[in-house]
Amino acid sequence: MKKLYWRPQRLSLRLLLLIATVAGLALGAVETVRVHEKQRWYHEKLQAARLALRAFKALKDERLRRGLPIDAETDPARSGLIGELISPVTTNTGHLTAKQTSINPNFAAVVVELLLRAGLKAGDTVAVGFSGSFPALNVAVLAALETLRLAPVIITSAGASQWGANQPSFMWPDMEMALVRWHIFSHRSVAASLGGIEDRALGLSKKGRNLVRAAVARSGITLLEVRNYDDSLNKRMELYRERAGDAEIKLYVNVGGGTTSVGTRVGRDLFSPGLNRRLPRGPQIDAVMTRFVQQGVPVIHLSKISKLAEQYGLEQQPRSLPAVGQGNTFFREAYSPWLAGGALLAIIALLVGFLRLDWGHRLLAGKAHQAEPARPEPMI
Repeated sequence: MKKLYWRPQRLSLRLLLLIATVAGLALGAVETVRVHEKQRWYHEKLQAARLALRAFKALKDERLRRGLPIDAETDPARSGLIGELISPVTTNTGHLTAKQTSINPNFAAVVVELLLRAGLKAGDTVAVGFSGSFPALNVAVLAALETLRLAPVIITSAGASQWGANQPSFMWPDMEMALVRWHIFSHRSVAASLGGIEDRALGLSKKGRNLVRAAVARSGITLLEVRNYDDSLNKRMELYRERAGDAEIKLYVNVGGGTTSVGTRVGRDLFSPGLNRRLPRGPQIDAVMTRFVQQGVPVIHLSKISKLAEQYGLEQQPRSLPAVGQGNTFFREAYSPWLAGGALLAIIALLVGFLRLDWGHRLLAGKAHQAEPARPEPMI
C-alpha cells in the first residue's frame, strides 16, 4: 500500500519571516565575527622586526652617549632617530610626518614581504641605495636583509634632508658603523656620496661639505667623488656590478628620494611605493631605478612613507615606539570558515525542513488553522 501524505497549499508568512530572520542573523554574525589570520612568512617578519627594534634602541643609546639630546616635540616616540630642522649638513627640505612615521620596527617586516614577493632566496645579491634622510628605513632594510641572509651591495648618500640623520657628529655613516661594530648587522655600505643636488651636495656650504666628507672618512668607507649627475649615475652602476662580481643582481632597493637613485622629484613620484617590476608611465628619467628595471631587475621603492604605512596597517606618527607584530603584514582579518559554513548549513536545513518536510506546518500552525484546515491537495 502506498504511503499517503499531504502538504499545505502555501507556506506560512511566519515561516518565511523566520527563515529570513535566521539568514539575516547568520549574515550579521559572519560579517561581525572575524578571525586574525597569520600572513605568509610570519616568522621571518617577526624576526626582522625584532632585529630592527634592537637596532633602534642601540642607536638611541649611542646618541645619548654622544651627548645629543632628544627633542620630545619633534620625536614624540623618543627614538633618537629624528634629526634637526636645519644643520650644516642638511641637503634639502623634508617632511617631519614622514620621518616620524618611518620610525617603526615593523617596516622591516614590510621589506621582508616585498623581498620574498620578488622571489628572492638566501644568498641572492641585492643592490641597495641608502639615504641619510631616512635612517630608520635604512635599519629596516638591513634587518630584512640580515634575516633573509641576502648579500647586499650598498651605496649611501651621506647627506640628509630636514629631520633625517643630519647631525654632523652622528650621521648615517656613523650609525651604520656603530651597528656593525656592535654585531647587530654584518653588512654596511661599500661607498658613500655626498648626496644632495647632483649627488655633490651643491646646496651646502664648504663647511657643510667638509663635515659630510669627515663623516664618511671616520666611518672607513670609500667616498664616491663625482663630477655631475651623469657621472654619479654611471659610477654607481659600475660599482654595483663590480662588487656583485659573478653574481647576478636580483633586485634593487631604494630608500628615500636620493637624486641619482630615483632621478629627481619627478622620478620619485613616478614609481609606486613598494615593489615595481615595470617602468611607470610618464616621462622617462635616467636614474639607477630606471636602469635596473630596464634590465629586468625589479625595484623596491621605499618612498611616500605615509601611503606605504597606510597600505600595511602601520601607525602614522606614533607617539611611542610601536610594538613588534603590529600591522596587516603579520595578520589580516578574515571571515571565519567554520562560522560561515555553520550559517550556510543552518539556512539549508531550514529551507529543506520547511519547504520539503513540512516542519513549519507541524510546529507553528495554530489552533485556528487546525479548526479550519486549508483545503488539502489530492491524496496520492
